[in-house]
Amino acid sequence: MSPGVISRLKARWVDDYKQWRQRSLQNKHYVYVWADGIHFNIRSEESRQCILVLIGVTDHGKKELIAIEDGYRESADSWEELLAGVEQQGLTIAPKLAIGDGALG
Repeated sequence: MSPGVISRLKARWVDDYKQWRQRSLQNKHYVYVWADGIHFNIRSEESRQCILVLIGVTDHGKKELIAIEDGYRESADSWEELLAGVEQQGLTIAPKLAIGDGALG
């Protein structure tokens, strides 16, 4: 692929992600929610970065990606920011079970 094609694809993916992050989660009910941070072995200036992932399972058994964002070492502030964003999208019904391992990495 040419650099121009890659640039256009990347711009489209960024727009798609922004729209996805703004989608309504109102009236969504997840019975089970799984939260974890994924760490990559990438050397960079900010080596403590990770990806925070929130996955839910509906009462019909369907798995859905609720949120995915970058965070700093799975810190409480990073998780609080992710969860506040999900709440702003309208997710207000608490799951029956939420699981996170509580360990960094």
